[in-house]
Amino acid sequence: MLVLSRQRDETIMIGDDIEITVVDIRGDKVRLGITAPTHVPVHRKEVYEAIQRENRAAANIKPEDLPPGGTPPGGNPNDPNNPNRGRPGGGPFRK
Repeated sequence: MLVLSRQRDETIMIGDDIEITVVDIRGDKVRLGITAPTHVPVHRKEVYEAIQRENRAAANIKPEDLPPGGTPPGGNPNDPNNPNRGRPGGGPFRK
């Protein structure tokens, strides 16, 4: 782990396009400002871990565990037998 010292209003760069700035220091709390491209997810660690748990739980759901009507409107767009397959939103085109 790289450990750096920074004061208020000082910044750390990660690569070319991620900036972490010390916004405020109050007692034992440090407020950070993070600037990153929109395709880079930024979460507090506890939120990231909760997302990972939810994703793992969702990946383990069996189709028979889903409530009736769990199929999106227009049917499953990935079902090769669905006539709406490949259309935006999985449903019929609108004029």
